Amino acid sequence: MNEKEVAELRRQFRPDHHNITKVYGCYVNENKTVISTFEQSMALATQEEAESYLSLLKKSLSGTLGRNLLDIAFTNQQVMNGAEHALLMKLRESRLEDAEALETFYHKVIESVYLESNYLILLTFHTYDVPYRAKDDIELEDASEEMFSYLLCSICPVKKSKPGLGYDYHQQEFHTCTGDYLVAAPEIGFLFPAFDDRRTNLYNALCYTRKVDESHEEFIDAVFHTEIPQPAAEQKKSFEAVLSHSLEEECSMEVVQAVHDQLSSLIAEHKESKIPEPLMIHKTAVEEVLEDCGISDKHIESFREQFDAEFGEDRAVSPKNIIDEKKFEVKMPQVKIQVKPEARDLVKTETIDGVRYIMIRAEESVEVNGVSIQFEQEDKLSV
Repeated sequence: MNEKEVAELRRQFRPDHHNITKVYGCYVNENKTVISTFEQSMALATQEEAESYLSLLKKSLSGTLGRNLLDIAFTNQQVMNGAEHALLMKLRESRLEDAEALETFYHKVIESVYLESNYLILLTFHTYDVPYRAKDDIELEDASEEMFSYLLCSICPVKKSKPGLGYDYHQQEFHTCTGDYLVAAPEIGFLFPAFDDRRTNLYNALCYTRKVDESHEEFIDAVFHTEIPQPAAEQKKSFEAVLSHSLEEECSMEVVQAVHDQLSSLIAEHKESKIPEPLMIHKTAVEEVLEDCGISDKHIESFREQFDAEFGEDRAVSPKNIIDEKKFEVKMPQVKIQVKPEARDLVKTETIDGVRYIMIRAEESVEVNGVSIQFEQEDKLSV
């Protein structure tokens, strides 16, 4: 799925736009005991309740593709005979009205999700009448392309709010109010099937995770039983380790700056082009930078081997997952320096009289703890 397709589905969850008839839920405590299950008609819900349900479900389609939204791919064998895929299909085909299938799904989630608080498993079935999109990208509402029927799930922590002073409208007085249990934004969620090329793709799903450093391995294995995508935060650490270990003594400040600059430029160009598909690169994009920096053939070959070992042979990765284009950081055990990416050329390393230094060119005013400081004049230093 691409960004346009995700955004198109998100629009279906606007209060004035949706045609969802029911939401289903299972409320679980921190000891994995079911407190209650429910089936809520959206027609009978208050406007505030309906908007809250829609907001929680829509959040499982938020974030960045490749980081918060992970592509889940089923094998042909799974689609033909896999128990996990068969359960998802049964839930979809029954419009969540198969009580036995729903209970089985709840049990799978409860056994595989670990949250520190109570949580709500929220599910809905939705059918989207996909309008035809002309070549000029104009949608023709009266020309349907296909019916896209799908499940959307949000798994949301339920946390007790802090007690505080509140106003009692009946008594017209302020009193201490005990904390209420409130449903928070989802930690995990998924869409099944995928909406690829604005059509139903039963071979894929889209899994949501709020925190990019958490993979929720047990949940993905229980619900999809597929290869678990490496979290974005882990991909970044892996790439940093590959670069450092493969280049060894040739891994200089200038090389890291050049790699960061090239990948940041690719991200910026992709954003400006407004191409909806996520940007993906192969190891050759980094190899070209290393060659331009004069890295030896031996170390470039080592980079190829270690990159393939970590990410998979000829595997494409998202540059947003392996660098932070909005930050350039220099760190030592006692010191951390953060530089705006566009100013990274102001930082360099130098060895003077056998001592290693990090040099920052001070072209503008300098402040220390908010105080503007002055530099000693060069002629004074030479005296």
